[in-house]
Amino acid sequence: MPAFSKRIAGLNGGGDDGWGLFIRARQMKDAGQPVLELTIGEHDTRTAPDILDAMMTSARGGHTGYAAVPGTDALRAAVAKRLSTFSDLAYGPENILITPGGQSALFAAHSLACDPGDTALMIDPHYATYPGTIRGVSAVPKPVVAHPEDGFQPREADLMAASEGARSLLINTPNNPTGAVYSDATLDGIARVAEARDLWVISDEVYDSQVWDGRHRPFASLPGMFARTLSVGSLSKSHAMTGSRLGWVAGPAQAIAHLINLATNTTYGVPGYIQDAGLYALSLGAEAEAAVAAPFRRRRDMVLSRLEGQQAIGAIPPAGAMYVMLDIRATGLSGEAFGEALLDEELVAVMPGESFGTAAAGHIRVALTLPDDVFEVALDRLFAFAARRIGAAAEATG
Repeated sequence: MPAFSKRIAGLNGGGDDGWGLFIRARQMKDAGQPVLELTIGEHDTRTAPDILDAMMTSARGGHTGYAAVPGTDALRAAVAKRLSTFSDLAYGPENILITPGGQSALFAAHSLACDPGDTALMIDPHYATYPGTIRGVSAVPKPVVAHPEDGFQPREADLMAASEGARSLLINTPNNPTGAVYSDATLDGIARVAEARDLWVISDEVYDSQVWDGRHRPFASLPGMFARTLSVGSLSKSHAMTGSRLGWVAGPAQAIAHLINLATNTTYGVPGYIQDAGLYALSLGAEAEAAVAAPFRRRRDMVLSRLEGQQAIGAIPPAGAMYVMLDIRATGLSGEAFGEALLDEELVAVMPGESFGTAAAGHIRVALTLPDDVFEVALDRLFAFAARRIGAAAEATG
């Protein structure tokens, strides 16, 4: 057969895509083994019935043909209103492109910011798809390490040193996988770097409704940053609509006009009945978003209470998002080795920290996505496994 393009063949940079353990856990579960999955950010409750009713009503009412490529006027206006409320900026529909989920929005934003061969910065640890998304637009991903001892907050000096010649910087707060919510000092430092290096900042804010400590500060709201920021959002996490694939890019009107051209030649928009369901979901207000987020705050606190009085596992308390990053270096295992053995011995699946870059080596990411009683069982197994490994290591050095 003909050769594959270098862009596609090299999407994972010649390495593993970070999903190996997740795939193995799913295969075990499909084969009938009772695996408890703490892997991906999939809500344990599904999309609310009234949102699905709105989707069905729209579909049965005939909104099943081609929808407006930029998004329906009503949904663009509703997203603009939500963002304006969060940020005190004056977003209008012209500042919004509706996309098939946040992942599509990330691809679109990098398509606008980067030419082939350009350097695109991202923070390490990072969501697993970030490097492939950047390579997908033929740019070159360059990670900038955020250290555990800094609470995974990126340092301004490190960003400045790495950013010479770069075209974009991808940030994510509240953060997946670490749960970090960037402080005012961190965001101000990022803004100074963006100004000094003339960067596009692509701000992934899909977890903006899940903040446990501190506050979410939209990056575009920082002084002088609106004109250089492409903000990515989604209803996946805020409204448990992961399968609906409904997201957006928000930014300067001229940038959005270019992205509409991209959408016309790629996705050709999002189904109208899904957009109408999203419009209904947004009409429910902040109270509905808080209800979706509440279980993750509760389970985050369950994990933190388990950390008291034991030495096998550590953590930086997550300030947001639906994950806890656990430090398992005291067991003597890498995150990958810990995760593989935990799956084999305890039938509990987690994501190795190494799936998210180099900075989270020796960590595992736990998704807070099982019902409370099942989550307790999974934590029992995880902590017992870690304690056994600590005991075995002590005996071996005895």
